Amino acid sequence: MGGEELVLVRWQGGERFEGGVPGRAQTGVDGEGQAATNPVDLLLVAAATCSGVDVVAILSKQRVTLQALDIAVRGTRREAPPRRYTAIHFTFTVTGTGADEAKTRRAVELSVMKYCSVIASLASDIAVTYDVVVR
Repeated sequence: MGGEELVLVRWQGGERFEGGVPGRAQTGVDGEGQAATNPVDLLLVAAATCSGVDVVAILSKQRVTLQALDIAVRGTRREAPPRRYTAIHFTFTVTGTGADEAKTRRAVELSVMKYCSVIASLASDIAVTYDVVVR
């Protein structure tokens, strides 16, 4: 599904905003990170959930019955402005019937390196790495 997408963001006061696709649930964002997730951390949330959707779908096709999927994401940022990410590391922890190291690693690799549109939209010089834990 290609094409143009629209989100609208509305200022709520201070450094707080609310936004999303019109007609759908809205997401709160707080530049100070007090009332809601800050925009930079939200990028990590977006990358984790995007890849998570892929991993769930791929593992399902591999006949894995998931009980849990946890994704920890650590971002390393520059000290000087713009304080953009220079590296992002994911740790995927999978619990499920039929889950093994090979299936899980393959699902994560396909998502992170090929399918996740959020990760693919990041600057190409950001080092993206991952680990897999199967329980």
